[in-house]
Amino acid sequence: MSMTKFFVAVVAAASVLQALPAAAKAAQCGNNSAGFQAWVADFKQEAAASGVSPSVLNRAFANVSYNKSTIAADRGQKSFKLSFDAFMKKRGGATIISRGRSMKRANQGLFASIEGRYGVPAGPLIAIWGMETGFGSYMGNQHTLSAVSTLAYDCRRSDYFTDQLYAALQLVSEGYLNPQARGAAHGEIGQTQFLPRNVVRFGADGDGNGRVDMVGSRADALASTANFLRGHGWQPGAGYQPGEANFAAIAGWNAATVYQQAIAYIGQQIDGQ
Repeated sequence: MSMTKFFVAVVAAASVLQALPAAAKAAQCGNNSAGFQAWVADFKQEAAASGVSPSVLNRAFANVSYNKSTIAADRGQKSFKLSFDAFMKKRGGATIISRGRSMKRANQGLFASIEGRYGVPAGPLIAIWGMETGFGSYMGNQHTLSAVSTLAYDCRRSDYFTDQLYAALQLVSEGYLNPQARGAAHGEIGQTQFLPRNVVRFGADGDGNGRVDMVGSRADALASTANFLRGHGWQPGAGYQPGEANFAAIAGWNAATVYQQAIAYIGQQIDGQ
C-alpha cells in the first residue's frame, strides 16, 4: 500500500472512532485481571460495530492477555522523580553522548536529509534514540497488543489507551503492526518508542521504500521522531534549551521535566561538539 493510501485510511479510521455513539463505548474498565476477558469480548463487539473488520479483531486479539508487567511499569515510573544528575547517571547520559556523536558522524547524510525535511537537527533526535532504546539495541519484550489492551481496560487512563488500541488495530489492518509484535511496557513501538496513535499521526517514510517500519528502519524511526517534534511546534533554526522556542516541542515528547531536560542537554552536547 502506498503511504498516501495508508494515511487516507488512517484519517478514515479516526473519523469512525470520533463518530462512535455513546453506547459503543460501554466496555467496563477494571483494576485487576478479573474482568479483563469480559472487557475484551465487549470491546471486540464495540470495535466491530464501529467498522473494524472481524478478521482484524480476531488476528489482533488471538494472543492478547492481561499484562501484569505493564501495570507494574505504569505504577512504578520512579526514575522521572530523580534529580537531573541522578537521572543522567541512571540513563547512562555520558555514554549516550559519546555514542551519539559517533552515530551522528556515521549517519551524516541521513541527519542532513531529516533536518532539511523537518527542520530538526541531529542532537535531540539522537538523544531520544539513545535514551529510548540504546540506539535500537533494545526495544522491549512485552506483547504490544496485550500491553495496550491492558491499559485500555485499566481504569487509570482507559480513554487514552482505548484510543491507542484503536490506532493499533488500524496499524494491524494496514499491515504496519504484526499482531505478535513485542515492544515496551506501555505498547510503545520501535527504535524511538512511538505509541500506536503517534505512528498513525507522525509515522514517516525516511528511507523512501513506501512503508513505515519503526522497528527495522532507523531512517523511518528518526524521520518519524522529527515529524513528531515538528507536529508539536518545532521551529527550524530556533534553540531547544529550556526557555528557548523549541523546548516546548521537546516537552511534547515526555511529560517528565527531567526527561525533557536530558533530551535538551544531550542534544546540545552532540550538536555542539
